Order: sequence, then C-alpha cells, then structure tokens
Amino acid sequence: MTLREQVEQLLPGWKRWYPSLFDAATDLGLLRARICSPDSLLLSKRHAQIRSAAEAAHRKQWGGTEG
Repeated sequence: MTLREQVEQLLPGWKRWYPSLFDAATDLGLLRARICSPDSLLLSKRHAQIRSAAEAAHRKQWGGTEG
C-alpha cells in the first residue's frame, strides 16, 4: 500500500487540512524521524544501508540466498 493510500484510508479529506502528503503522514504517525549519528549521514554509508535493507527485504519476500 502506498503512503498516499495509507493517508487517504486514515484521513479521507487530508488535502483540506494539509499542504502536502508528507505533513499529513507525519501527523498521522506514518512517517517518523530517526535519530542517527552525524557519521551515518554520509551518502555512501546511507546508500549502503538502504541497499542492504532492500536486498534483505527482497530475500525475505522472494527467497534466495546472499550472493
């Protein structure tokens, strides 16, 4: 389910009260900030973590081995 679908399911008329989808999603608790160290803000490290998380999610959903 997309973020927009989640927001519309919880608050059908969100566009009347919020200027953006992200503001509505934040207020509804669908988006949350994560506290992280300044070192983790390096793009190379962030991309590695995101790629690793995506690969793990893919393996969990579709099976397979690391490789």
